[in-house]
Amino acid sequence: MDFALSDEQEQFRKMVHDWVEKECPKDVARDLEAKEFEYPFELWDKMSAAGFHAIGLPEELGGQGGDVITQMILTRELARSLSGLTWIFGISSFCAKSIVKFAKESVKEDLVPKMAAGDVRVAIAVTEPSAGTDVLGGMKTKAKKVDGGWSITGQKIWSTAAHVSDYLFLMARTEDSPDKAARGITLFLVPNPAEGLETRQIPKVGMKAVGSCEVFLDEVFVPDEYVVGEEGRGFYQMLSTLNNERIMVGALCTGIIDGVLEDAIQYMGEREAFGKKIGSFQILQHYVAEMSMWQKQAELIMYYAAWKSEQGEDCGREANMAKILASEYAGKAADLGIQILGGMGYALETNAQRYWRDARLYRIGPITNEMARNSIAESYGLPRSF
Repeated sequence: MDFALSDEQEQFRKMVHDWVEKECPKDVARDLEAKEFEYPFELWDKMSAAGFHAIGLPEELGGQGGDVITQMILTRELARSLSGLTWIFGISSFCAKSIVKFAKESVKEDLVPKMAAGDVRVAIAVTEPSAGTDVLGGMKTKAKKVDGGWSITGQKIWSTAAHVSDYLFLMARTEDSPDKAARGITLFLVPNPAEGLETRQIPKVGMKAVGSCEVFLDEVFVPDEYVVGEEGRGFYQMLSTLNNERIMVGALCTGIIDGVLEDAIQYMGEREAFGKKIGSFQILQHYVAEMSMWQKQAELIMYYAAWKSEQGEDCGREANMAKILASEYAGKAADLGIQILGGMGYALETNAQRYWRDARLYRIGPITNEMARNSIAESYGLPRSF
């Protein structure tokens, strides 16, 4: 049993770490995040130049290869500074993997190299206003077959970066009365802009520069070639890719803990009170010990889930565990980070408040921790509880 990164993985981690320190250190990330409704195109371009959008994608489609663990190392190192801004890499990366797995060959050959180069962005559009976690029960967006394609009408919400994306990876119902709610749902790549398509950003607590959008569709035409995978089987296809997204949330939140802990230790070594460094105070040392234990637990379950995924094993239980533990520990660590900094922890010029605001989201999305716990319990053969 070996818990260490391989030499190659450690070299990659260090390369990303150094890149972050040069291109998007914490003060830069803080300034970018504060610009609400201003998407950080410059940061996207820097990631494109570094080849980050190509990681995890097959080389024959313009990618750089790399396994799930490599993807999580990248996510964690970015999040140490960028926190929630890491999604400007993560969303398109998740969509690219789904397109590689399910889209038509002609679409893959056209889009994936462009996504790998950073020339095309794709956003996820699944959640609906009346549905939330009850994706199937509340889905009202419908696609109707028309000559040469489909006409889609409906509304989506919490579609990250939809306003700056070239395509929406969108789920719609294509069968009115299926015998099971999970059937009759199809995935589409909806070109953006398109006639009848509108996006609006939602003001929110964190991740201010990464737009979270409402999406309105009024008879938006989508060509047949942009049906992703098998018609009517979209929900099942999406299920097979969700573990990757949950592990990625685990990696992002582990990166947040890294950033919080780093800042806390630095501050405790500089700040003086009662004639000595506050790092000598026992209660603050206990806070550091707590954060360190949370960091290690999050790291172990996240890499274990990534390793199982890479082996092709069922990792649903571990992916949910990684998402739950890392998101809850990240929130607790960020809260302690603010406490250690005292009044300065509440100031927008420090990072703890940014980590704290961003971390709060990951107990809610992409699935609530309550629903993820339900899924873990079900994996032991217990009956569905909702």
